[in-house]
Amino acid sequence: MTTVVPQDDAPIDAARICRGIMRTLDRQGWRSLTEISLANGRRADVMAIDESGRFLIVEVKSSPADYLSDRKWTEYLDYCDLFAFAVGPSFPVALLPETVGLFVTDGYDSHPLRPPVAAPAPLAPARRRQLLIRFARLGADRVRRGLLDPDDGLDGLA
Repeated sequence: MTTVVPQDDAPIDAARICRGIMRTLDRQGWRSLTEISLANGRRADVMAIDESGRFLIVEVKSSPADYLSDRKWTEYLDYCDLFAFAVGPSFPVALLPETVGLFVTDGYDSHPLRPPVAAPAPLAPARRRQLLIRFARLGADRVRRGLLDPDDGLDGLA
């Protein structure tokens, strides 16, 4: 894996962080989507699934202010098997809890400083099923819209 080297001290935006982490997860066998609405009303920045059906949520933080103003990340733990943060190279990683996974990305590649950590409790089978169906339907809807019918006028899945 390529080590991420900051090009300058300028922060990178959330979209580039998502792109970098999703590329890395893809090479590791995960398949991911962005902006996944959860049953608790929260929205995961990146959610990924592996071959065995495990779910990983990655919370993207583009700046210290983003992290300090938004401490709801613990509410994602009931909806995944593994959890991590993803930040840009200039992010002061000492702000983030040492007990969770951490990736640093330059928008093209990511370097894991700490591996994703297991959620405190296993997903209940009913919740796993609900997440799997939601993930599959959302992915299929995005593919259809992006490739076949981008102007269908529908709002997508609720």
